[in-house]
Amino acid sequence: MRIQLSDHFHYRKLLAFTLPSIAMMVFTSIYSLVDGFFVSNFVGKTAFSAINLIGPVFSIVGSLGMMIGAGGTAIVGKTLGEKEPEKANKYFSMLIFTVLMIGTVTAIIGWFITEPLAVMLGAEGQMLEDCIVYGRISFLGSPFFMLQFSMQTFFITAEKPRLGLAVTVLGGVSNMILDALLIAVFPLGVLGAAVATTLAQVIATLFALIYFAFPNNSLLHLTFKTRIYGRVLGSACVNGSSEMVTNIAYSIVTILYNTLLLRYYGEDGVAAYGVLMYVGFIFSAIYYGYSMGVAPVISYNYGAANHKEMKNLFRKSMVLITFFGITMLAISQLATPLLSKIFVGYDKELYDLTCHAMRIYSISFLFMGVAAFGSSFYTALNNGVISAVISFVRTFVFEIGCILLLPFVFGEEAIWWAVVASGAASTLLTVIFFVAYRKKYQYA
Repeated sequence: MRIQLSDHFHYRKLLAFTLPSIAMMVFTSIYSLVDGFFVSNFVGKTAFSAINLIGPVFSIVGSLGMMIGAGGTAIVGKTLGEKEPEKANKYFSMLIFTVLMIGTVTAIIGWFITEPLAVMLGAEGQMLEDCIVYGRISFLGSPFFMLQFSMQTFFITAEKPRLGLAVTVLGGVSNMILDALLIAVFPLGVLGAAVATTLAQVIATLFALIYFAFPNNSLLHLTFKTRIYGRVLGSACVNGSSEMVTNIAYSIVTILYNTLLLRYYGEDGVAAYGVLMYVGFIFSAIYYGYSMGVAPVISYNYGAANHKEMKNLFRKSMVLITFFGITMLAISQLATPLLSKIFVGYDKELYDLTCHAMRIYSISFLFMGVAAFGSSFYTALNNGVISAVISFVRTFVFEIGCILLLPFVFGEEAIWWAVVASGAASTLLTVIFFVAYRKKYQYA
């Protein structure tokens, strides 16, 4: 049964519609996770630390595609809700071509700035060499990486979330196979990991572009009968700025974490945090995937002024977010020994540190969903300002503040509690916004 944006959503239909986007985000997270697994087990912890040190830079690059995709989706979805499909397709095409152009420029610049970036992050010796190799190859894939981020949201708006999932699974499986070949079978080390990830992104993105470029039965298709709509592009960037802020801030937080952990624990600290990030990618992907999946439905009903359905979507989303949080906390606590062993079981001291850190860090899964949904929710309502405030304060104020303050006051052990403390504060902030704006948007 085809689910449409205009439908009434009960729990089963809501989960059915958002499940592909959740799975999409999980498989996207697998890109870095698979690299980490093979590099850690077949190359060593120095190389593993290197890809985790330089990796946050590419999250910043990808955030540009996410910004235009998330902000553009809200505009395109609202335009579809206003019954103007031709205009929606022109906006969609303009946004995709813009991402492609920005990605190409980024790839060229990135090749030349990789080495100074790695040095600035504190890499030296073999770790520096690994950072440069991994970084330059990954930068070359910037156009495809950014397009993949933006395409994920547009598949949902096109009422093709399952096809979007299939494309992401194609990329994820390709990455796994190529990692196994280029790292485990042919010992290319860090080079193999970078090539595998980049080729997987190329495969998935080309498939998506071909689908939208040719006649299809979705709500969206690429057309060259478009132009630069300055107001729309500007609105998309402003509206999606919260997603970009989230990614950039998340990357800065990771860089800051790695810098302090190098000082407190050496390479083992960076490696342990790398494992936390991989696990965090998977669990947070559930929140972001759900939020991304439900956003076009919210935008459509906002454009159609269907306040009854808005209230229904908000209420059910909050119930599901709470359920996800409790479930993920329980699973992460039980699976800590296994997850740590998969990545760093070859080193007893590193394994013990990772287990200890993960048991603390996983408490944050209980909190992160409300803020993630809140930011996406206001983006879907075309209120990029509130969305950006939630993202900015959550990361640049709460999280960075906790990372710097807690170890200073309570000692180096407290660094593992920073994400938990900032998550609780972010949840409270988001609830305040939900209450303050409920009458304006009539969602509660």
